This record gives sequence, structure tokens and C-alpha cells, in this order.
Amino acid sequence: MLKTIIETIEPVSAAIRTAAQTHIDSLVKPPGSLGKLEEIAVQVAAISGTITPAPRKKCTIVMAADHGVVAEGIACAPQEVTAIQSINMLKNITGICVISAANGADLRVVDIGIKPTISHPGLIERKIRPGTANFAKEPAMERREAEQALLVGIEMVKSLVAEGYNLIGTGEMGIGNTSCSSAVYMAFTGAHADVAVGKGGGISDEALARKKQVISAALALHQPDPNDPLDVLAKVGGLDVAGMAGCFLGAAHCKVPVVIDGFISAAAALVAYRLNPLVKEYMIPSHLSAEPGYVHIMRELGLEPMLHLNMRLGEGSGCPLAFGIIDAALGMLTDMATFDEAMINGDYLVDIRS
Repeated sequence: MLKTIIETIEPVSAAIRTAAQTHIDSLVKPPGSLGKLEEIAVQVAAISGTITPAPRKKCTIVMAADHGVVAEGIACAPQEVTAIQSINMLKNITGICVISAANGADLRVVDIGIKPTISHPGLIERKIRPGTANFAKEPAMERREAEQALLVGIEMVKSLVAEGYNLIGTGEMGIGNTSCSSAVYMAFTGAHADVAVGKGGGISDEALARKKQVISAALALHQPDPNDPLDVLAKVGGLDVAGMAGCFLGAAHCKVPVVIDGFISAAAALVAYRLNPLVKEYMIPSHLSAEPGYVHIMRELGLEPMLHLNMRLGEGSGCPLAFGIIDAALGMLTDMATFDEAMINGDYLVDIRS
């Protein structure tokens, strides 16, 4: 099933992309003067297959999972915080919750690999295993588990699309997941730890040095194949990262735009891109994460985030902020007057993009 999903992803509509840009250039403004809003509107139109996309029904999927590598003392918080904060999200008291509420967006929290058994009426239980193994000593998970996690993400998106959602965000909750994300990025690109590894939610300089050493040694131990994303996930990845990578694949399969949050989300986007490069056409980056590896993953993907807010929370918190901007871009596309409708002759204008 995974192979079929990956292989049947299609490019977005080039014809609609051209038609949307032509329409935007006819709107009552200097050509190109709304910058990235125009780019976003064109992309969403091309994804949707129409120059008049429907209003967005928005939801961020938060994949929650624990990471065995926290045993190496390189995380910013105790491992039990993963479970506690996952429940707090369902109580609507975390960062992603309040930002989502402010932007008219919904939230789904998925237990894809939280170590303890927890329950809450709103929790979506899709646990593959109770956290990954410590990849400093053994592979993080089995290959089949990595594949199962990808399928969880795909099915989550398909389920939301069936409910009428047409704009998806990707978030996570997992103490230790900047470590696996750095490892994934380094495995794919050969980047040095000094470029790829940061302080995550906040660790000391000594812990950062230890974190770089642990990740570099793990990569040397396991030798993940950069041409095999499932091998990378299985050896040094995380269940949350794999689940989010599945969300990117699922969004492309269902032809809906999907928003990248911060560093962990970007690492998942890179996994999905390595499985099928066409997935990139459906991705919209939200903010420039303060985690150092983020900008390098964006370069790998050839994408540029729309916001620079010095954020590094994770949780998917950048997604609902981006949702509001995407709504504005589509409002421009569908509701703004053309020069003819505004009864203005635009022949005097110079295209500032030239």
C-alpha cells in the first residue's frame, strides 16, 4: 500500500498555476506587489485544480512519540513530558492550542509511540511501539515499524480530507525529537553535526557537545543508507517524524496543501521528499525555525518559509500562523477586483518583478 501511495502522487496542475498567475496579474495592484501572498495563492490553486479554491478548513496533526536516545542525557526535559504535554494539548492549554484557536484551526493529537499507556477522550491511539530504542546503541525501530508509522500519517490525512479538511498542518510532541531529526538530516546529506545539531528546547553547551557526539557516533555505528529513507528512519529516526512524513505523502496523494512547522516537521518533509520529490509541490513552509539545521533542510528542499519569528517551540505551532496567511492569499485570489472591475486602466504600470 505504501509503495502504491508513493508511486501514484501526481504533480500539481501547471495549467491552473498559469491561469492563477494570469488572474492575479489582472488584479487592481502593481504586478507582483503582494509578493509571497501571490506565490502561495498560485500554489494552492494549482494543488486544488481551480483558480477559485474553496475556503480552507484547517487542522494540524500532532504526532506524539518518545525517543530512546534521551537516555544519553541530551534532551531538554524529562521523557515523561511527552505524555503530559500530549494530554495538555487535548485540554487546549498549550502553545499550539491557543495559536490554533486564534486562527480558526483544529487539532488532532495522535499517540503514535508515547512510552507510557495514556488515555483521553480526544487522543487518537495509533501506537506502533512504546517509543523508539536508543539509537546510540541499537536501531531506533524495525523497518516494518517505520513503514507502519508512515501509513498512520497517510491514513490520518485521508481521514481528515474525508471530513472536509483541505489544509493540513504537521506537528509533533516528543522529548528528544530534535536529536533524531538532526540524525535524519545528517544521514541524508552527510552534513556535519556542527551544522545540523542545535539546542532544541534548551540545553547547556556541555549537553550540546554531548548531543553532537552521540548523533555522530550513532550514524557511524548504523551507516544508514541515504538512498533508502526507510532505512534512515528505522536506524536513527523517530515514530513522530515518520508519522509526519506520512502526513506529507498523504496530503500529496489527496491533493491538499500541507504546512511545514519547524525543524522536526522539516526533517519529516525531507523524508517524504526523498520518497517522492513531487511531494514538495504540496508543501508550504511556515516559519524559519531558530534550530540551526532548519535553514539547511529548506535549501535541500528548495523552499522558503514565509515568517521569521525566532520560534523553536515545535508542536506544529507555526502551522496555524501560516493558515491565516494562506487564508489571506486565497482571499486576494478570489475576492479582489480586477482592473476592469475597478474601472482603472493599468497600462501605466511597470512589472516590479522584471
